[in-house]
Amino acid sequence: MNTDSQPDVLAEPSVDSARTLARFYAVIPAGGVGTRLWPLSRAAAPKFLHDLTGSGSTLLRATYDRLRPLSGERILVVTGQAHSQAVGRQLPEVADADLILESEPKDSAAAIGLAAAILYQRDPDIIMGSFAADHVISPDTAFRDAVREAIFTAATGKIVTIGIKPTHPSTGFGYVRTGAPLAIAGAPSAHAVVEFVEKPSEEVALAYLASGDYNWNAGMFVAPVALMLKHLSANEPELFAGLTEIAQAWDTPARQEVTARIWPTLPKIAIDYAVAEPAADAGDVAVIPGTFSWDDVGDFAAIGRLNSANEVDDVTVVGEGARVFTDSASGVVVTDTKRVIALIGIKDVVIVDTPDALLVTTTEHAQRVKSAVDRLKASGDTDVL
Repeated sequence: MNTDSQPDVLAEPSVDSARTLARFYAVIPAGGVGTRLWPLSRAAAPKFLHDLTGSGSTLLRATYDRLRPLSGERILVVTGQAHSQAVGRQLPEVADADLILESEPKDSAAAIGLAAAILYQRDPDIIMGSFAADHVISPDTAFRDAVREAIFTAATGKIVTIGIKPTHPSTGFGYVRTGAPLAIAGAPSAHAVVEFVEKPSEEVALAYLASGDYNWNAGMFVAPVALMLKHLSANEPELFAGLTEIAQAWDTPARQEVTARIWPTLPKIAIDYAVAEPAADAGDVAVIPGTFSWDDVGDFAAIGRLNSANEVDDVTVVGEGARVFTDSASGVVVTDTKRVIALIGIKDVVIVDTPDALLVTTTEHAQRVKSAVDRLKASGDTDVL
């Protein structure tokens, strides 16, 4: 695939729809501890391994099931070596060659870049899509409609981000500024991307919302692997070279030796800085606005929103067999113990009860849980992290 000669706009897909969709492989980066969800989410059991929505499915399993109707078994999972057994139990369908284990975290450019490099070695015509394991999305059908549009757009030679139409002036997300519509068959909502912008102030976020030209950057990318690697090579040549060496050995007996030698030496950088933002400056990025609901489950207040159906009075309760009693109270209780929890005359409380750690805060201060984790780490109390 010659990514240098791809036109900006195509009136018709270059291949028929079925063949284009058959080029698609899904990648699920399953990393990060989710420190704002401590003590439920920990290094040994991060948030993507938990059912945080009361659906009966973990976030990782839900992500896999959401993608499978599009990709079939063409799915790669990138996770830490410490989580290999847990991921294997939750996703027994994933073959060993499609489970990429990181000996240490190297940020998203290395994780997603290695998946792209491995897929490129297998077939340079592959279109990959990267979707984090810890997001909550509904309905799945609307999500898949957006991904299909992204695949058709990527087939014209674009890196495609799926933006989320903002529902409020969030200061916690980055934004994507949309440009002119693209006339791409099979992708009626595709637009050019003008730029990625960092997390704004509230005043700026209000202006973004009022303009209608901005979407939240949810970190979902769909792209030809050749184009992804072209930009990675141009912007992070050291990282590109290391990932290419690992990928060339991946489906050979040398995989373990080469990976163990190269991976610790790789630089850390986010995919946004290594690929997405420079590609947008070059005019190679498009956006599909997603109409589905999306939440990155960033704190316990989010768990309250996502589990509102499981309420005892005005308290959202998460936990099998939870024993929670309330009187004139509101907030969120997450428990994996059988301890009785009684809330009386307290509003907007957050209680997370585990066998060895108890968190008490409020929904307003839920984002500050990370600071408690940092202090515990600094004091050496790593047994509860």
